[in-house]
Amino acid sequence: MSTAREMEEQAQIRYQEVLNIIETISSSDSASSISRMYSGSYASSNSISMLPAEPKIFHGRESELAEILKHFEQSTPRIAILGAGGMGKTSLAQAVLHHEEIVTKYQGNRLFVACDTTASKVELADLIGAHLGMKPGQDLTRAVLHRLSEGSTTLLILDNLETAWEPVESRKEVEEFLSLLTDITSLTLMITMRGAERPSKVQWTRPFLPPLEPLAQEAARKVFIAIAEDRHPMEEIDQVLRLTDNMPLSINLLAHAVDMEGTTAILSRWQREHTSVISEGYDQRSNLESSILLSLESPRITSTPHSQELLSLLSILPDGLSDVELKQSKFKFAIHDILDCKRALLRTALAYLDDHKRLKALVPIREYMAKFRPPTDEIIGPLFKHFQELLQVYSANMGQQSSALYVERLNSNYTNISNIIQNGLYPGHPDLADSISCTS
Repeated sequence: MSTAREMEEQAQIRYQEVLNIIETISSSDSASSISRMYSGSYASSNSISMLPAEPKIFHGRESELAEILKHFEQSTPRIAILGAGGMGKTSLAQAVLHHEEIVTKYQGNRLFVACDTTASKVELADLIGAHLGMKPGQDLTRAVLHRLSEGSTTLLILDNLETAWEPVESRKEVEEFLSLLTDITSLTLMITMRGAERPSKVQWTRPFLPPLEPLAQEAARKVFIAIAEDRHPMEEIDQVLRLTDNMPLSINLLAHAVDMEGTTAILSRWQREHTSVISEGYDQRSNLESSILLSLESPRITSTPHSQELLSLLSILPDGLSDVELKQSKFKFAIHDILDCKRALLRTALAYLDDHKRLKALVPIREYMAKFRPPTDEIIGPLFKHFQELLQVYSANMGQQSSALYVERLNSNYTNISNIIQNGLYPGHPDLADSISCTS
């Protein structure tokens, strides 16, 4: 390439080629494991076999749960669970998913689709198709609609749908797709979305479920005590809860911090560093960011300083990281004591292990880190090299029996690879040439 512009254009072409390669891998019989990337359940023997777990801590949403269940008295309701980030929308949807009335009505025809890695209607349709056991294709919209229209009464839950819906360039197509889904008379649709606006082109069941509000004080106490126990003075617990504005995610983060440090230490640090949040009454998002910041400054994190580097890396890795990837020797040189960092993030609830034991960060935390503490090229570089080598090894062994060993690792990092390659695709980036090379 003679110019940086030509290299960038070539990189974009190669980038699309690598996505096509991975999709081709996923469509092969040996790559049927792609369906295990997601959590869901459906009647087809080829579909995904696992639903997300029922929430273990669930307080303060009983009235909303009852209202949603009342909507299910209709044949195929269309329900939108709305609210600010960290308000417990996903937990409420999972509680509905596992309620005995819903299990009895839909049995195995329950699909729970986490949409936080989708950015368009096509990606959303492909993801639903994966839950239905369908092979990836260029656009599965028609195939998904046909499959769902042929099936028995089905519950489809689209969690974190705002990721695909919010971009202006994709909103119209996503809304049209939702409209087509609701034309299926045997399909019940429920979505969770950040904010207070429902997608148009859908006749949502009335009365509308209002956006979720902060928990009542007694419910907030129950959530807090379920995490941090009741050995702390109730007066101090209430002081801590006032810092959270009774938002479930904020309660979760601060309760874990209190469990490690005690209420006195947490209140002291907050008074010293964040009194403006209390006195000026910032909005809900500011309260959430302050809670995340407080967890980042807890002793368990500051005593393992590189844990923040790991969390910043997770901010661009929606698929998370497995222990195999965490233990890569080249990777460990970039983040020292990486398993200690993992434990620190888990203990402070800044990260979690999904059903496949992959280390992930919640969407609000990923957003916070990407905005305020994004990963450096020095941190991204070693993982980029790891994925580059993985793609090269697979390409060299394509068609051989040994290639199947790499299929699942590629599938489980599909969005990670996409994000990391995209990160290197701009003129002057030190990995621009390698980004092109790894897709050749």
